[in-house]
Amino acid sequence: MKVLFLCSENSARSIMAEALLKHHGKDEYEVYSAGTEPCGVDSRTLLAIEHFGLQTEGLHSKHLDEVANIHFDFVITLCDKAAKECDNRINGTNLLAWDFPEPRTRPEANPFEKTLQELNERIKMFLLINEKQKPAPITPTTFYKALADDIRLKTLLIIAVEKEVCVCELMVALDEESQPKVSRHLAQLRKTGILSDRKHQQWVFYSLNPTLPKWMKQTITATVVNEPIFIEQELARLNAMGDRPTRVASCCN
Repeated sequence: MKVLFLCSENSARSIMAEALLKHHGKDEYEVYSAGTEPCGVDSRTLLAIEHFGLQTEGLHSKHLDEVANIHFDFVITLCDKAAKECDNRINGTNLLAWDFPEPRTRPEANPFEKTLQELNERIKMFLLINEKQKPAPITPTTFYKALADDIRLKTLLIIAVEKEVCVCELMVALDEESQPKVSRHLAQLRKTGILSDRKHQQWVFYSLNPTLPKWMKQTITATVVNEPIFIEQELARLNAMGDRPTRVASCCN
């Protein structure tokens, strides 16, 4: 799971959050931090992190543009300014706003250490909630039930070829006039954990869940390879729409 912490300067709060989640999340999280106007890591930030017993190796200030091409499961802003400035500039499924005060302007003693402690409590709560929301493992029965429906099976095969699609593209490919019908099948596939989704502006795009067991991915891919005629017409209708920007302009607006 990929998580990005954002603040305006990427000098204190977001750096602390990156270090904390790397520590608490072990190997389950790929953690990044960035800023809309990065100015280098404050030395007091690193001292507070080290005093807390965490590693500081690899922590450095970077611009938001350096991570703009990465899709994140969570984008967490740590100040109002960053929340406003990052709108439509970051590719993320979930956007959370945690407004923490700038430690350099806090009047009490040891402001950097206190900010780190407060972030630590929030991140532990984030991990606890996220752990509870993890979907149950996909069983073989659940997986094969999903493949038993013609629309769901073709949807998975199309996504395996295209990598990701939106509802509008699927309606054209499947020659289905009912958006609620297509959306209902997508929701079922997402609920079972076979599909993931991401929101970009007003559109939602669906892709195979990256955590899907290898044998399930291979089953879907093998069907595409060995029975290409099964979705030949669907792919032809999709290809007739042109590339992604052309498709969006023609069917999603």
